[in-house]
Amino acid sequence: MPKTSANRYFTSTAVFLNEVLKLSISIWVAYLERRKIDGPKAPVAKSIRHLCGDVFRPDNWKLAIPACLYTLQNSLQYVAVSNLDAATFQVTYQLKILTTALFSVLMLHRNLTAKKWVSLIMLTVGIAIVQLPAATKPIPDNVSESSSMSSASKLHRRSATYEGIDEDTMEPEMNRAIGLIAVAVACTISGLAGVYFEKVLKGSSTTLWVRNVQLSFYSLFPAFFIGVVVKDGKEILERGFFDGYNNVVWAAIGCQALGGIVVALCVNYADNIAKNFATSISILLSFIASIYCFDFEVTIGFMIGAGIVLFATWLYSAPDGLIPKWKQEYIPLEQADSKADHDGKDHEGEEIVGKSSIDGLKRSD
Repeated sequence: MPKTSANRYFTSTAVFLNEVLKLSISIWVAYLERRKIDGPKAPVAKSIRHLCGDVFRPDNWKLAIPACLYTLQNSLQYVAVSNLDAATFQVTYQLKILTTALFSVLMLHRNLTAKKWVSLIMLTVGIAIVQLPAATKPIPDNVSESSSMSSASKLHRRSATYEGIDEDTMEPEMNRAIGLIAVAVACTISGLAGVYFEKVLKGSSTTLWVRNVQLSFYSLFPAFFIGVVVKDGKEILERGFFDGYNNVVWAAIGCQALGGIVVALCVNYADNIAKNFATSISILLSFIASIYCFDFEVTIGFMIGAGIVLFATWLYSAPDGLIPKWKQEYIPLEQADSKADHDGKDHEGEEIVGKSSIDGLKRSD
């Protein structure tokens, strides 16, 4: 591993390595799938040739669209974070849950009932409340602590290592309007890119792992040229590609790569809306783990938000169209007889329905 320096690592290099790792894993699994199809006795060169044909098939360009959209989304996130306080960003960025549902209806013609829309709105509100404790700072107990927090708020944490933060002593100017526009566009692009990827993934016989190879391959170009070359190219030449890397950085890159693959699996076997629910539950679990690992303090807001998220998850997964028992017992006689005639029931069946309806009306009196 490269020697760790006092500087912070470049986020652009981490994003690029994340895509390289996802591409490597996807190629390996896609190759194993190809070997199963070709048979164990088939030459390796033949399987590789077939895999290349699968990856670079005529419709492979379709994955260039979400790759570019995801790159634009990441760039807009940086703009939003630079112009909004953490609490505002965390709350407004949850709108991607609703944009994903909207694009699912528009592009995939998915039918969402009123109950499901209510559950999605509740999920958005709940996860925003949950993330507020992490985004806001506690009230200082004294003037000295307040001064210390004020100084710390001027530092920009660009890496997971907090090394070399002495360089950041200038507080950037924030433009709230630009930040809100950036986060709104980022949420829209997030929903569009996710649903488009789902449509491409489920709209052909191409396997998930081949699609992952295509997506990671096209993601390499913007990650390298826009991030590594244009954004940080000069500093990378001076300090080196792996400057600031340590075990924490490498672990973060690995988790990001595996997380991207798990998201693709979730979209393939479920959908983007289910992915958002799974992501929200994972945020709850990470906060619970933080209680034991990082002394995270549970607040009333966190408990309320967690309850809303769990209830929204249950509400969304609950079956639609179920009539409670108490409503079935009080069906008016005319409706019951009409329904019985329509269904072609015999006379005996009509008497049974009518009797139960009369009994229900008597009980209501």
